[in-house]
Amino acid sequence: MAGGGRGLDETATWSVALVCAIIVVLSIMLEKMLHHVGHYLKERHKVGLLEALEKIKTELMILGFISLLMTFCQNYIAAICVSKVLTKDFLPCKKQPEGKPPLDDDDAADARRKLLWYDQRRLGGDGPPKECKPGYEALITVSGLHQLHIFIFFLAVFHVIYSALTMIVGRAKIREWKVWEKDILQQQASAHDPSKFRLTKETSFVKGHATKLTGLPVFFYIICFFRQFFTSVGRSDYFTMRHGFISVHLAPGSQFNFQKYIKRSLEDDFKVIVGISPLLWSTAVLYLFANVEGTHAMIWLSLFPVVIILAVGTKLQGIIAQMAIEIQERHAVVQGIPLVQVTDKHFWFLDPTLILYLIQLTLFMNSFEITHFFWIWYEFGLDSCFHEKPLLQYGRVLIGIAVQILCSYSILPLYALISQMGSKMKRSIFDDQTSKALKHWHKNASKRRESKGRSGHLPTKSIKLNSPSGNAQAHGAPPSTDSPTQSAHIVASVDIPQDKQKSNGSTPNLL
Repeated sequence: MAGGGRGLDETATWSVALVCAIIVVLSIMLEKMLHHVGHYLKERHKVGLLEALEKIKTELMILGFISLLMTFCQNYIAAICVSKVLTKDFLPCKKQPEGKPPLDDDDAADARRKLLWYDQRRLGGDGPPKECKPGYEALITVSGLHQLHIFIFFLAVFHVIYSALTMIVGRAKIREWKVWEKDILQQQASAHDPSKFRLTKETSFVKGHATKLTGLPVFFYIICFFRQFFTSVGRSDYFTMRHGFISVHLAPGSQFNFQKYIKRSLEDDFKVIVGISPLLWSTAVLYLFANVEGTHAMIWLSLFPVVIILAVGTKLQGIIAQMAIEIQERHAVVQGIPLVQVTDKHFWFLDPTLILYLIQLTLFMNSFEITHFFWIWYEFGLDSCFHEKPLLQYGRVLIGIAVQILCSYSILPLYALISQMGSKMKRSIFDDQTSKALKHWHKNASKRRESKGRSGHLPTKSIKLNSPSGNAQAHGAPPSTDSPTQSAHIVASVDIPQDKQKSNGSTPNLL
């Protein structure tokens, strides 16, 4: 058979069946594993993580489509010829003069053996590629397509792994706040004077962030820049942000577990971080385009994740400092925990989610840097032309590890807390049970309204919803005996048909 190997017509049937069976079994095992993980998350009511898992499945499907497309079209792409005038420049390595063999060392010999094997490998079984006329050459060879195929697979896998590691470390950091939340709930349950929550005469929150130097515009962001390396979220920061959130969105003094709410909110954000949007794929394409020999573009591009994550960390620390300065400027006598102003004006372009997308971009660019290093190592060796300056390449890896640690342990938990200081609540304020009850009740109410065909304004009644760990209950309905004590006192107005009010005398139980 042409193409340097025997085909299926010359291969033993048992070997064909064995290889096919192994591939099918591995695929089924992966599918079952993802299914069991999804079932576990569904039983634990981890809605955010379950959606993130669906996002990962989507990325795997995209990878499979890319693999199928490249496998099917590789010989057709390799048959495209372009002028050598267009391909003589923009090379990642210096082109070897014709007739001059490359350096004869072990790594170069191994690379040549790999490239020779790739040239002989024909997944489509169409034999050798089409020869181009003089002055022209292939747009990209089959061996180049195979190497690109491996790189895309590495990039997607590394991005998912890096995002998962970031989430695991961030959740571990947020878990430490559980002790602080427990202290607050115990103090509220004791029915003592809330003024005891005041840490000092000059509150620790203002004292720690609104210093004399931070009041000067010249030193404001300089101090915030260095502060992100030494502290992420302090006890007074957590107490103050929690107090501001509950005072604005819930009833003061509510028995609301703020730490669980932040954890669920971060799980919802994880499905954004783990995804690879078209913008991120475009960033990878630009990285590959800029990798031209002599420009050291990959070295300079490796600094982009550092710049972005440091800017995000500085901004988050700046938001906390600005809140502390605003409290100090009001010259109000605070009793207990100071009340911060919850607003979107502190965030870039009045959009708190912009910071989340910048974190996603940073993690993707960082995973690209690490993936590119290991891909070059796997395909060409450490002493290839891509690594002419090994110290700089090793520096890229160290920078990537430092960015990963800073983002996981400091920036992401800080974002999870500060993002709650926007003007809007996130949907994770309700637990899965309460959300389903509201949707079910709203659906039934809409059906009854349509069936009666009544028009005009209908009287309203209020629905009191318990905390994210509780149930939903209508005013006028008998209280549930198994209702938890933690109540967020959220009030929502809903329309009840007049005939139902007269016949039943109370609103329906949401559960």
